Amino acid sequence: MAATPPPPGSPAWWAARPDPTAPAAAAEPRRGRPSLDTAHIVGTALRLVDEHGTQAFSLRMLAEALNSGTATLYRHFDGKDEIMAYVVDRVLGEVNLGALTTSSDWREALTVTAHGFHDALRRHPNTLPLLMAYVPVGPHGLAQRERVLAALLEHGLPAALAARAFTAVAHYVVGFTAQQYGPAAAPDHSTEVAAFYGGLDPESYPALLQAARSLTSVAVDEEFEFGLTLLVRGLAHLAP
Repeated sequence: MAATPPPPGSPAWWAARPDPTAPAAAAEPRRGRPSLDTAHIVGTALRLVDEHGTQAFSLRMLAEALNSGTATLYRHFDGKDEIMAYVVDRVLGEVNLGALTTSSDWREALTVTAHGFHDALRRHPNTLPLLMAYVPVGPHGLAQRERVLAALLEHGLPAALAARAFTAVAHYVVGFTAQQYGPAAAPDHSTEVAAFYGGLDPESYPALLQAARSLTSVAVDEEFEFGLTLLVRGLAHLAP
């Protein structure tokens, strides 16, 4: 009985992928339409996901955008799930970590990481469900993780704490961005909610009424900064 292939995007699946840094093997001539550059396919797929979302995305839509056919896509990928795994890794490759090289300590390195990750996800909010479904161990995901962990270790964090700090910040960014900008994010109802709070019984909800203005008037970017600051300062208590 043949073994079940690993699901696209899983660590076992990525481990079986060709080394992206190795020279490409010469492809045998094949009938039909000419082959396409895989980076171009993935880039076009990301653009379509940005425009239409993951549910509406299809191989037929991608083939039409590439002025090609689905048979040509199957030369490179086994299906939509494989393409989505590469799309997620493509987004992770867009995370700007350039300021890591000038970070003065591990706190700043974590903050740079959070902002770079947050900015990339805000540019591609429709990919957030994919990011939460796939394990980010593709070439770009590994490279970014290596850079961040190396910076944290260089600034004196023990390996175990560096790993947990990286994971905690990544989870915070993904969760916050998904709630505020993802496909399932609710519209801004701050004005409506403020009015609702204002009509509550002060005897039943005195604390809620006292905090109502702050609950409904803080800008999203300010809320992100506040949560990130709390997280980084909390981690500082665990650092040697």
